Order: sequence, then structure tokens, then C-alpha cells
Amino acid sequence: MLTADTHLPLLRQALEHQRASRMDQAEALYQQVLRAAPEHALALHLLGVLLGQTGRQQEGVTALQRSVALNPRDPLAHHNLAVVQLELQDVEAAARAVRVALALHPAYGVAHCTLGRALLGLRQCDAALGAFDEALRLEPQRQDALLGRTRALLALERPAEACASAHQAAAQQPSDVAALGLLGAALKEMKQYQAAAEVLERALQLRPQELSGLGALMGIRMAGGLWQDHGERVARIEQLLLDGAWVAQPFILMGFSDRPEVQLQCARLQMQHVSPARAPLPRAAQHAPHVLPAARVKVAYLSADFHAHATAYLMAELFELHDRSRFETWGLSFGPGEDSALRRRIEAAFDHFHDVTELSDEAVARMLVDQGVDIVVDLKGFTKDARPGIFQFRPAPVVVNYLGYPGTMGAACYDYILGDPVVTPLAHAAFYSEKIVQLPHSYQVNDRQRAIAPQTPTRLEAGLPSAGFVFACFNNNYKITPMVFGVWMRLLAQVPGSVLWLLVDNAETVANLRREAEARGIAGDRLVFAGRMPLPEHLARHRLADLFLDTLPCNAHTTASDALWAGLPVLTCLGTTFAGRVAASLLTAIGLPELITSSLDAYEALALQLASEPARLQAIRQKLQAQRDSAPLFDTPQFTAHLEKAYLQMVERYRQGLAPQALVIN
Repeated sequence: MLTADTHLPLLRQALEHQRASRMDQAEALYQQVLRAAPEHALALHLLGVLLGQTGRQQEGVTALQRSVALNPRDPLAHHNLAVVQLELQDVEAAARAVRVALALHPAYGVAHCTLGRALLGLRQCDAALGAFDEALRLEPQRQDALLGRTRALLALERPAEACASAHQAAAQQPSDVAALGLLGAALKEMKQYQAAAEVLERALQLRPQELSGLGALMGIRMAGGLWQDHGERVARIEQLLLDGAWVAQPFILMGFSDRPEVQLQCARLQMQHVSPARAPLPRAAQHAPHVLPAARVKVAYLSADFHAHATAYLMAELFELHDRSRFETWGLSFGPGEDSALRRRIEAAFDHFHDVTELSDEAVARMLVDQGVDIVVDLKGFTKDARPGIFQFRPAPVVVNYLGYPGTMGAACYDYILGDPVVTPLAHAAFYSEKIVQLPHSYQVNDRQRAIAPQTPTRLEAGLPSAGFVFACFNNNYKITPMVFGVWMRLLAQVPGSVLWLLVDNAETVANLRREAEARGIAGDRLVFAGRMPLPEHLARHRLADLFLDTLPCNAHTTASDALWAGLPVLTCLGTTFAGRVAASLLTAIGLPELITSSLDAYEALALQLASEPARLQAIRQKLQAQRDSAPLFDTPQFTAHLEKAYLQMVERYRQGLAPQALVIN
């Protein structure tokens, strides 16, 4: 690659410095060459690579762009330009650059890997898989291609194939912690929690200083009911996060941490590492402050969950009820496009609906800017398939965090978070990067059209004993902590013939939870497990339960409103974070504050009283049934009016040139 010119000795010397990590000396030599020959393509190329390696990626891109302009036939320079652009998360530009490299050199194995990485960033997962497979065809032992192939298969939700690919990578390089991490992720998706935990433990032993897998390991342990050393693990992760180490993702942390300051720090670290700040896209003149409002406010909802998902079940009627004389609505989907009645209903509810799955974050943001959208609402936050990078481009004058993730996003690009006086008291404002907007009842919208199957299964059909009190918790298993489980086991010990009805969809977690019950003196068969089923039938089986027991530090959310909609009382304990205060919000909005406790001791005592006093529990059930259709929780038109009032206040502040501030909607 080095040409025979007078600068060759200096370039060779600079490369030696660069390979020995003496970056200052290397850069000085490259600059010396460029002072003498400003258009030396190779010096620009090598300098660009160095700048990328030293955290100055934008300067690196500039140098590499000059290099390829001077020497457009150099595939290595085009490829290295793509690599640095990927570090800047400019995936569209990276894909263009690496395709030029491959046009010049089709058998360039590493370039196929780089193309695969760019295509994964563009959510073109099938094409990415093809790129990694081509790299492996050229170089069958190529480790980065195996890892990329595994990531693509995980993104395509093909965990068994991902597991095989990760196994191959781990066998090929047993000390590769990235391969072990991906193997653990694949095993988790296959619900092989013990094996997944063992793999991640091995990765941590191989590289104790690499702590980024701690959170993933904790998520696996929570999902599988693997609680050994739970308290010590929680304390360690929380302290590392406070110290600035990115060791857990916010959604995983939410399941076991009750410290709002830790959740804020975790969100900040997540955004810095995964979706860093961007320069806002320029807006058209009509979105400048002090301009009279358009005929309608344009509101766009962005989600991957416009299908059979909790978010869609909650929000479908809201989309239908928006006042079309005042609001123009957009739905942008970057998730599954299933052919179902719910999906068709949601698509029909919007004025405009677009599938943007394969568009880059910047392209989605540019679409919103070009359409003059006033408010964008992120319905994903940090949940599965989230795309917070879209919002870093400031695609609208007002950016709102709502519903999907119950907590702060920790980023300046979000203006507001929608809450209520219970989940987001103004006294907690320091734990949110957004300004709090308090809706007057509960923050959670509900769809009154959620059907409940008319036929109730028998207790035998549900796997329940023919008699005895039924405590139920249909929360996902990762929300069950050993402390709450201990309360439940004491209740079973004190209520003869009672059972605990849980939602579990794999045999491994069933066995682990029964083992934990037996360790606390409770027969394992007093835990009854419900499989997943369509929502109408799931709601109908709630009629067989007597009392829903909530979890902490992460409450039931949609699961709690499902229970209340089906007529099942929910007992909760008020937590310290948004996620731990949701059930209290719902109970307040349906007029059952007597089911909100302030400590686990009080929670346990009240559960025992209700199980021991049938008349008292029956009175609460009757009150719930009487208030269900009139209480604010399920008054979707009223909720929509309050939400629209909040939107108008947000837009009006913007148009007056005022910064976002906390809003209390009356």
C-alpha cells in the first residue's frame, strides 16, 4: 500500500508509533508529511484512522473523505472511512462507503463484516445476515463474522440458530467474552436461564475488569428465579452505576433497583453509549417560536409495539378518540407488521401511518421534520426494539417520553415525561431529565374495548385446586424478587389451603420457583402456573382468583389494569420509583386507595386480613365492579381530553419561546 515516494520513511515511522499506541508521535509525523504535501492521500488515510482510534471521529471522517477523493480506487480507505462513520453511528454513510470498497474489492472479507454491521444499524437484518454469511464464505474461521451473524440472528428472533453460531464462535476462541455474551443472550431467548447464567459467569471470570455483562447476568437470573446472592449483586451494580460504569441497561435495572438516582444515572449512561447526542435537524420556518399555530397540532406516536402488545392494547382507543378538528395524528411503526384485527384497527385510527422499520434514525427524524410535526411521542423508551436515537435529532419542537418505559430517559432531547401525582410527584423532579407533566388521575391510558371472554374456565381446567383461596400474580417473572416471594410464602403458610397462581411459560423457571418455595417450607405444588393465552381468555380466567398480589420494586402495569378491568382486586405496596408506583396510581384512579400500602410489612398484613375476612374482600370486589365503568381509570374520553390539554400547553410554551417546565393538568 505504501508508495515509493520521499515521504515513505516518515509514514513507516508513524505507523510504528501508531501500532505501539504512541499516538501523539504518530500524529505529529503524519502532520509533518501533510504540511509538505497537503494532498498526500495515504497520509490523510492513515491520519484519519488514527483520529478515529483516539476518539476524534469527526476529524477522522474529514481526513478519510479527503483521502478517498484524492485516491478513489483505494478500497481500504473507503472501508476505513466506513468504520469511523460507524463509530459516529452514521450508518447510512457507512453503508455507502463500504459498498464502494466492496465494488472495488468484492472478496474483501472484513468489508462484508462492516457492511453487515451497517445494515444491522439500518435494521436491515436479513441483508446483514447475508453480508456476514458472505464474509464467512470467504473466510470460514472469521470470528467477527460469526459474532455479527449471531447478532443478526438474534435480531431476527431466530435464537436456536443464534445459539449455534455463538457456540461456534466460543469454541473457536474460548476466551472471547463477546462470543460468550452473545451465547448467553441466545440461551436466555431460548429460556435456558441456568445455562445462560453459567456462560456469563464464565465471561466475567475470564475478564473480571469487563463488567458490562453484570446487568445482563442479573436480568437472566431474575427471569429464571435464580436468586443466589441477590442483595449483594444488586448493591454492586447500583454502586458501579453511580461510579459511572455502564454495567446494566435501564429496563433490566428497573426490575430489581428501587433507587431513583441510580435509574437516572443508568439512563444517562445508556444514552451516552448507545444513542449519543446529535446536532438537531433544521426545521422549517413555521416551527419557529412566536408563529401563529397551524390549523391542527400534528402529533406523531413512534413505537415498535403497534401489534399484539401491552402498549397497543392500552392505547388503541386513544388513537381513535383524538379530536381531529384540533389534532392531526401520525403513527410510525418500527416493529412487527402482523396481519391482525388489532393492527388493522390501529392503522385505521391514525390520519397517517407509516412503517419505518428499515429507515435509519436520521431518516425517520427527517421525515417528521419534513412533515412539520409539532409533537413526537416516544412510546418505547428503553424497552425491546427501542430507537431513542431518533429523538436525539430533535425531530419536532416538543419531544415526549410516555408509557412504554416507566422512567426517565436521562437525555436532554426529551422535553417532557407524562405522569400523574402518584407516579411522578413533583418532589421527585430531580430524578428526571424531562420536565414532569402530571395528568389529573392516572398517567395510564386504557382501552374500554378490551374484550373479556364470556366463558370462565373451571378451576380444574386452570390447574387450580377445587377449593381454597387463590392469590394471583400474572406479572412477568423478572419482577419477582426474593423479598416479595418471601412475603408470599408466609401468606401461603398462614392461609390453609391457599395457592399462588403465577404466569410462567417455561419449565426451568417453574422448577426454580418451586425449589425456592420448598426452601421456605411451602410445598412446591402450592404454586400453580398459568400459561400464556389470548387476551380475552386470559382476562376471563381472572374470575377464578381472589386477590392479585403486586410486586416490588417494579409493579404490575398493564397487568394491574387487566386485573382491575376483569374485576380482580389488586394489592400493592407504594415504591420509590415510577415503576414501583404504577399500581398505586391505577388504584387511586379507580377509587380503591385502601389497597395501597406503604411497606411490605403492611402489605403482608393486609393480604392476610383480606384472605381471612371473606366479607371484607367481597365488599372491595363489589366496590370495584360498581366503580369500574365510571371511575377515571377507564374513562378513555376524559383521559384523551386531559392529554390533549397537556399537548396544547406544551406547544403553546414552545410557540411563545418558553422553555419546557413542569405542568399540572387540572
